[in-house]
Amino acid sequence: MSRARKAKRRPSEHAEVADRGFSGHTIAEAEAEAEAEAEAEAEAEAEAGVEAGRAGTGTGAGARAERGSATVLAAGVAVALVATALAFTAVGQASAARHRAQGAADAAALAGAARVLLGEGEACAAAQAMVERAAADFVRCEVDGLEVTVYVNETPTGIPQALGPARAVSRAGPVLTE
Repeated sequence: MSRARKAKRRPSEHAEVADRGFSGHTIAEAEAEAEAEAEAEAEAEAEAGVEAGRAGTGTGAGARAERGSATVLAAGVAVALVATALAFTAVGQASAARHRAQGAADAAALAGAARVLLGEGEACAAAQAMVERAAADFVRCEVDGLEVTVYVNETPTGIPQALGPARAVSRAGPVLTE
């Protein structure tokens, strides 16, 4: 453009020149082209997504049928974890009851063995008193010569209660020194 022509431009020509980009299109034309291209891409992706969704890629109509499956899976995993925790708790409670019963039986057998020389009645009374101190259930006491055998039950707490008491047997005799 010549200098003379630039000087004589009308205000509307200045606006039109300012609206043109490097390609020579106005900004409005460029925006319309970009919008049309974006719509065409979106349509192509949607068609490809529907086809891919049917093929199992996780998009499109095929994915709609699987909506919420992660929630169901997470709920299943949570239930499995809770069940496992309850099982471990039950095993721990049963084991603790068994150990308490065995400890009470061992202590009672030793107490009975310490009194066995005084007679069967005295030995079993000492054994029973020891079981009661241990807060267990005394079942029976047997004396065979110098050996005392004590039978004890312990009721577990919690879930294993349904399985019945923990049972323990212990046998002891007097320690004779020369």
